[in-house]
Amino acid sequence: MPANWSRCTALVCALAGVPLALAAQEKGPPPQKSLPQQIADVMVQLAGGIHTGYRFTHTKGIVCTGTFTPAPGAAAISTAAHLHGGPVEVTVRFSDGTGNPQIPDPDPNAAPRGMAIRFGLPGKAFTDIVANSHNGFFVGTGEDFLAFLKAIAATTPQSPHPSPIEAFLGSHPRALKVAVDSKPLPVSFATLDFYGNNAFLFVDKAGTKRAGRYQIIPVAGVAHLDSAAAAKAGPNYLFEDLPKRLAKGPVRYRLYVQLANPGDPTNDGSVVWPRDRKRVELGTVSVTKVAPNNEELQRSLTFNPIYLTPGIELSDDPLVPLRSAVYALSVAHRH
Repeated sequence: MPANWSRCTALVCALAGVPLALAAQEKGPPPQKSLPQQIADVMVQLAGGIHTGYRFTHTKGIVCTGTFTPAPGAAAISTAAHLHGGPVEVTVRFSDGTGNPQIPDPDPNAAPRGMAIRFGLPGKAFTDIVANSHNGFFVGTGEDFLAFLKAIAATTPQSPHPSPIEAFLGSHPRALKVAVDSKPLPVSFATLDFYGNNAFLFVDKAGTKRAGRYQIIPVAGVAHLDSAAAAKAGPNYLFEDLPKRLAKGPVRYRLYVQLANPGDPTNDGSVVWPRDRKRVELGTVSVTKVAPNNEELQRSLTFNPIYLTPGIELSDDPLVPLRSAVYALSVAHRH
């Protein structure tokens, strides 16, 4: 487990509205639902209800295993154990977006797609990265994310123009950019780039803290289907392609951290930092095989961005603890 497990648990429970101790309750109106609970409720609505055993979102997925080998310069950025020494084991989950476990891969709602990585650490500890396939998130606050989900839920084929989601995207240009940029279909999960849009603090041996965001870039290069190939793409083409590729050899990604310059916002994941910001290679993720007992792992694995380790800390980004709280509710329903 992460070294700061108890702190993480307390933070998640508090935000999710889960009491750490039961207290006597006075009669009165029902308390207002927490923001994470409201977000979870709309996710369930969009998914057509609870799908027992599945996540609220990024429901359709595949779990793989492999290794992470740190780059020579990684140790200078952080004291985190997996950035020093030899290779460590990783568990990687690729996923489509939304809460529909049967969503076709070519469906526009399946993007942005997800990649979650769990790094094995000494003493059976671990730390996670949770990323998606767009540099920059839809919004920067939990309140805006709830409004975004509500706009989707309120939009029907009969909605007059502008529909609720059209109105939201019209007033939130960064969210519109994510939607537009995510339309091209990737050739494969192996040719898709992923981004940890939330900032974390990377602490070196001198105690210096630098804010950074993860970038996960495929060694094979980023590639998308042309229009003819996209029209022929099957409903599970990404999930059928990956095992075939792995049978021929590892699928590799370079893991980077993009470091913020003074003045770059670290509390808004929808704001993309300029490309000229320093980028440090942390190492190579080599995905080697599809994990056995995949159905069981899909139900039991819980990735979480606040599962950190000494050398990596939370920043002032409000979406990290919020996401963790929603994940806690998802896990409760999954089981």
